[in-house]
Amino acid sequence: MTDTTASGSSTKLVHIHLVSDATGETIYRVARACLVQFEGIEAIQHVWSLVRSHTHLEKVLAGIADHPGPVMFTLVDDKLRGALQDGCRRLQVPLIPVLDPVIGALGSYFGMPGGHQPGKQHMLDAEYFGRIDAMTFALIHDDGQSSWSLDEADVVLVGVSRTSKTPTCMYLANRGVKAANVPIVPNLPLPDELFKVTRPLIVGLTNDPQRLVQLRRNRLNMLAQEGETDYTDLETVRDEVLKARRLFGERGWPVIDVTRRSIEETAAAILQLYTQRRGAEE
Repeated sequence: MTDTTASGSSTKLVHIHLVSDATGETIYRVARACLVQFEGIEAIQHVWSLVRSHTHLEKVLAGIADHPGPVMFTLVDDKLRGALQDGCRRLQVPLIPVLDPVIGALGSYFGMPGGHQPGKQHMLDAEYFGRIDAMTFALIHDDGQSSWSLDEADVVLVGVSRTSKTPTCMYLANRGVKAANVPIVPNLPLPDELFKVTRPLIVGLTNDPQRLVQLRRNRLNMLAQEGETDYTDLETVRDEVLKARRLFGERGWPVIDVTRRSIEETAAAILQLYTQRRGAEE
């Protein structure tokens, strides 16, 4: 770990190596969740995925030698694990087996050992194809498109511009949930189909008006569009949010304020509502 060269900065740089015999998605998410707990740390993550041969592992160890730092891994092959352990011991860097404690605890409870099949969580099973189908559905039904088939959705998100509707739908799709989103645009009617659906859970998303103005201005800057309009006028935005909340209340739709929530937190709240609704219907 080294201090940054910026004058007066207390930020510390650290190299972290994420070694996986699958796509690396699992270990990346675990590392990300852990790293945010350490203030003043800037991590440079080296992701080594699909490591399933000693030749590949040698390249990984060479990379670790070039940039020493903690190693997190999810290898299940005993020989590769042993080679990685020997290499890290030689390089004097800590080695962290991410899944071992969980698999060990579950194995003790189930009374059986865990399997040793690399990348088993990413096999092309029905769940995998369900996620692909959900992704396609989210793309086709983004921003009010294809409203004629809204009733095929599991979840429909409704909200004014910049309330994280699209990224939340994509996150839900990655969990196998068919999610559509419908924007509330001033002076434009919402699609009739939205008020006729019976199958999906409809959730209203809202945001703090001042935060919305900031997000919208950033959006316009990215598009090289400058100047004040109703889109970024605080009083107009407050009126948008108020009318949207009134609509949600009239329709009895649950409301989630995304102001202080990450996409993951918003999606988790929606999944909880969706699970509760399904449980009530059974």
